[in-house]
Amino acid sequence: MSSQERVWVPFRGPFDPCPPIPYKTYVVPPNQYIAFQPSGWPQFPLPEALKKGTLWPALYSPYESKSKGGK
Repeated sequence: MSSQERVWVPFRGPFDPCPPIPYKTYVVPPNQYIAFQPSGWPQFPLPEALKKGTLWPALYSPYESKSKGGK
């Protein structure tokens, strides 16, 4: 589990007809913790930035599909 992923336990009622889900996860994007973008931040090389979708490593948040087992 990455540092951007959070886990919570959903409420399970005593009369729920569905099978219980033990926990759910969600991702908190890194831009939620950065108040402003300081000058002089390190940058990815341009070809790598195009692949990752951002120029700055601090704002990079990889997506891992749950349905396909990661990558």
